[in-house]
Amino acid sequence: MSERAAQFSPQAYARICGVLYLYIIVAGMFAELFVRSKLIVPGDASTTAANIMSHESLFRLGFSGELLHLVCDVGVAMILYALLRPIDSNVALLAAFMRLACDVILAMASLSHFAALRLLASPDYLKMFQPDQLHGLALLALRLHGDAYAICLAFFSFACLALGFLIFRSGFLPRALGILLALAGVCYFVQSFAHFLDPAFAGRLFPAIFLPPFVAELSLAVWLSVRGVNVAKWKERASTFENGN
Repeated sequence: MSERAAQFSPQAYARICGVLYLYIIVAGMFAELFVRSKLIVPGDASTTAANIMSHESLFRLGFSGELLHLVCDVGVAMILYALLRPIDSNVALLAAFMRLACDVILAMASLSHFAALRLLASPDYLKMFQPDQLHGLALLALRLHGDAYAICLAFFSFACLALGFLIFRSGFLPRALGILLALAGVCYFVQSFAHFLDPAFAGRLFPAIFLPPFVAELSLAVWLSVRGVNVAKWKERASTFENGN
């Protein structure tokens, strides 16, 4: 094993990854279930505007928590690449790039998300718009954020499929986690494209289709946080990988 591989601590990295992943899950659920779903009323721009302005601190908290979630996810992408690179470096790189692409898309979409608050604050340079026009624009901005979220899931679905493949073959993580992540990838893929191809069908799938991904990602996060990886088997795979290169 090379000096670089010997210095790498798979158990420490795995547990850091697990803790970051747990935060991502909690922050994402809070932003979606306790902020957006409580404040946004589909098809009712005026009520949505009133909800956001009367709960501005909650809106800002949900946004900030999700922004930090994206920062953490970059770390998760890097750590998972480092852990799973000995299995197949190309597939591990693909998984990392797909995850990072998802993060970039969602980060850009966050501008649209926060734009809703900018519009509703009615600064002087927006005085030429009527309140109902601003309310409509704010709801449109939030809808565009939802569309971007569906787009990022298309990339994330392939990240999950690649991670599922790598974990299944790893030997130092349970194969069941790999199967669950692959299933999560299929669910994300279906939901993403259904959102654009058949919104009514996507509505019927929601929220049940997100249950398998939730179970898969939470299981991986908890396993990494509590159990980590089988260090002996990871070192064996890392040694084989280093010798093969």
